[in-house]
Amino acid sequence: MDSDSQKESLEKSDNDEIFGEIDELRVGMEVSDEAEAYQLCNTYAFNKGFSIRKGHLRRDSQNNVRQREYTCSKEGFQVDEDLCEARKVRRLDTRTGCKAVIRFNVENGVWKLSYINPIHNHEFARPEERQFLRSGRNIPSVRATILGSSKVDGSIRPPKLQSYLGKEFGSAENVGVSNKDSHNCLQRGKDELIAGDGQSLINYFKHKQMEDPSFFYSVQVDQFNRITNYFWRDGRSKLDYDCFADVVCFDTTFQTNNNLICAPFLGVNHHWKNISFGCAFLLDESTASFMWLFETFLESMGNKQPVTIFTDENKAMEKARAIEIVFPETRHLLCNWQISKNATQHLGSLYADPEFKKHFYKCFYDCFTEQELQHAWDDMIKMFNLESNSWLKMLYSLRDKWCPAFSSDAFSANIGSSQRGENTNTIFHQVSRKIVDLVSFVQHYEQKIKKMRFTELEEDFRCKNAKPRLRVNSSIFKHAATEYTVKMYSFFEDELMSIFGVRMVEVGNDGNQYIYEAIEEGHQRVFMIRYNSTTSTVSCSCKLFESMGLLCRHALKVLDSKNFTSIPTQYIVKRWTREAKKGIVASNKFSKSSDRKANSAQSLRLSELMHEGTNVFSIGSLCDSGKRIVKQKLAETIKLLESDEETTYMLGNLSKVDDQSVRDMSLDNGSVESPGCDS
Repeated sequence: MDSDSQKESLEKSDNDEIFGEIDELRVGMEVSDEAEAYQLCNTYAFNKGFSIRKGHLRRDSQNNVRQREYTCSKEGFQVDEDLCEARKVRRLDTRTGCKAVIRFNVENGVWKLSYINPIHNHEFARPEERQFLRSGRNIPSVRATILGSSKVDGSIRPPKLQSYLGKEFGSAENVGVSNKDSHNCLQRGKDELIAGDGQSLINYFKHKQMEDPSFFYSVQVDQFNRITNYFWRDGRSKLDYDCFADVVCFDTTFQTNNNLICAPFLGVNHHWKNISFGCAFLLDESTASFMWLFETFLESMGNKQPVTIFTDENKAMEKARAIEIVFPETRHLLCNWQISKNATQHLGSLYADPEFKKHFYKCFYDCFTEQELQHAWDDMIKMFNLESNSWLKMLYSLRDKWCPAFSSDAFSANIGSSQRGENTNTIFHQVSRKIVDLVSFVQHYEQKIKKMRFTELEEDFRCKNAKPRLRVNSSIFKHAATEYTVKMYSFFEDELMSIFGVRMVEVGNDGNQYIYEAIEEGHQRVFMIRYNSTTSTVSCSCKLFESMGLLCRHALKVLDSKNFTSIPTQYIVKRWTREAKKGIVASNKFSKSSDRKANSAQSLRLSELMHEGTNVFSIGSLCDSGKRIVKQKLAETIKLLESDEETTYMLGNLSKVDDQSVRDMSLDNGSVESPGCDS
């Protein structure tokens, strides 16, 4: 098409429809005004995966526009901030000095594309990331091929897209579940759900499994074949667990309107945000129910035990017994935030007393030896006459599960902090208070999970396309900003900046082993730091690295005194890095066992293939040609596997094992599992 016909078509057709089809720009293309020029460039940039900015503007002597440039948003470099200017939020640095540019010359009112430099010095946004492109928000409609829905309206702003798409996905009616049947899911007999009444939820799980072959669900029935408990997780939860299984939060404080216990399994991703590993409906909080649930959860996750599991203090002993049996290698701790939240219920107005809170918090957060805890606890009990308080007695009996004196060396990712607790509480109580029937409850729960994953995708995009502005032009700051996610860098930066408030004295030296004592200004507690100059290992009595996976200010003070310009490799924990979800975590730094089932070669290979496969399938699903390519290569892969001797031999052995498993299951009517579940 020549320039005249191109201009004519632009004039006769809706601009958005024409521009939405443009994948390449050509010198000589014409538009009628600046708005069309910007829309043309912006749509082209969106389809490619980058954002644009308005560049140089040149005018003639009559002040008419003669030339306009549109540059990549990463053009140039960020100007250093004025350190004297107070800022509540420091903006990220997104510039890379990209030279890509599009130039229009204007003659007689016609905007003609005169020059293009299409070469960028950075990665383009993936299709699922394009909704976060800054200039892309100005496009009147977002193309359906980007988000997988032909009904997506461009007027919907990116933060609301997940909610919109969620409404487009099926309801109970779409999976053959009537409102009446859904409501019957919650009707009970005396003490248990009747199996037939839960069929609607099982039907919904089967529907989900057709959409996601890695979807797993399991249902427990009693000796009378009546349904008692449910558990489910989707394929994404398994992939997340492969990367972030070091800490799990199991919460039973949420209930449906009909008093079924909603028990989500939560984790923390590399952005220090909530992620879901699965969820359950429980009839009661007995040890038997917890045993079944934990065994089912473990099976669904390829028998990989978490390093640390947090629970609330309700029915703590029942949970502890089940955890000891099912997760023998897992550390069981109580969530301090939940304990603080429940204190009002058990202590009444006393918890509002600032003096009591001071003593209460000292026990829970500032006692690092058993002697300190004993002294602080006795003082609190005596001062406020609490000798007969049964709740405090119960907490004291479980002190090894919440006091830093016993648990500071357990990895926690700070999952029990008040900030994290409030976020979790808001998410799940919003669900549990609104929904009546189980199918709708599960659907609303899924919407909350989608929002979590949308937030993670947005954070991944920020990390990929920006880096923190350094407060100090130092190599170790640069190294940290390159390795860690934006959120974790902010934590590390706070620790590194705090070394200026640490006073340190060397108290021992045997040649290559150094011992230091450190104290923070304004505090009295003394910390002991050990440093080995041969191995570059450093440890501190505050145990921040053991519990959080980040070096503390005391250890960093030592490294700074030894002129380290980067973080020692052994102290960069992959789960906090930008590359946390690339590949598979083959070994866990905080794990104490090397022969657990989770580290079997087969489990690791399966997880790695699932990670790679999910990315391939997501890209292939964007269009018909992508689907065709993936299916073609899968067919070729099957033929290669069928001709591989080692693979066919292992497959034959697996078939024999499966046949025996089926015979064994026919003798056991204790549970009903999904026929295509992932184990």
